[in-house]
Amino acid sequence: MPSARTAIPDVSVVVPIYNEVDNLPDLVERIAQAMAAQPLSFELLAVDDGSTDGSRARLRELAATRPWLRPVLLARNYGQSSALQAGFDRVRGRYVVTLDADLQNEPGDIPLLLQRLETDPDVDMVSGWRKDRQDAEISRKLPSRIANKLISNATGVHLHDYGCALKAYRRPIIDRIRLYGELHRFIPSLAKEAGARITEVPVRHHARTRGVSKYGIDRTFRVILDLILIVFFMRYRQRPLHAFGGLGLWLAAPGGLILLWLLIVKLLGQDIGGRPLLLVGVMLVLMGAQMIVAGLIGELLTRIYHEAGGAAQFHAEEYVPDEGSKVAPAPASTAQAATKTIA
Repeated sequence: MPSARTAIPDVSVVVPIYNEVDNLPDLVERIAQAMAAQPLSFELLAVDDGSTDGSRARLRELAATRPWLRPVLLARNYGQSSALQAGFDRVRGRYVVTLDADLQNEPGDIPLLLQRLETDPDVDMVSGWRKDRQDAEISRKLPSRIANKLISNATGVHLHDYGCALKAYRRPIIDRIRLYGELHRFIPSLAKEAGARITEVPVRHHARTRGVSKYGIDRTFRVILDLILIVFFMRYRQRPLHAFGGLGLWLAAPGGLILLWLLIVKLLGQDIGGRPLLLVGVMLVLMGAQMIVAGLIGELLTRIYHEAGGAAQFHAEEYVPDEGSKVAPAPASTAQAATKTIA
């Protein structure tokens, strides 16, 4: 009989932790209570992101009597995206749940998200929506609403609450994405790119009672920069020439027209050497040519990356009918295997 630490669980709960020592006992207990209220087995990966307040020692104490608790201790503070990825790299369950350690997310809502995944095969990711959010209006809720609207419109993944950490995924989706920098804010967009079918459900939210918030209004500017990266990643990752080349054509075309006009003027006998327009035309053509060359290099790198065993160009699964179902034989002129593309 395998031990609780070696048995494969149904659900892996991943919680990034940074200086939350006062919240940890309640967090672990409430997650245990929430998971006991549903039939799926679980493990809790508590990822300490270089805490300096004793969180690491507290996690070791809690894990000593809880075989389902797996502390993951990072060498230093790497950031929330790295902490989540460290947890994702170690998950074993067929479902993965994430939430914050500050107890503003309600662990009791985890079964609600899991039930949706269990009962709806057309959903791969369930994102929490803090419909009644208990945060400051000006410093937290207003910037969040603006960011949610901006991200939804830019990426085409329309959610009310991108910032809610309480989310549940099917394991294959987690296996297909990688988090770098501060991309944890854009996990729904990355999941959509990986083929996930996403839905959103309202969840409870509580005001912080212990510890200090790690977020400030300054993150708004970083979100804009990360959004540019995500939009490029989603639209042009496999066709960089369309991005760089398109911009290059927009620059080179007016530059070429300017130089053509100046050539006609020169042939008519006028002096063009001292005209600022000459410099403008040359610069536009050169910048356009550089952008087109950058797009060609990007195309070569994309092909080298995929052909050398990098990330898959697409994700697909083969449809296999149930043994008891009646399936009409395929005509000789058609393929014998029916396929369904997830992405």
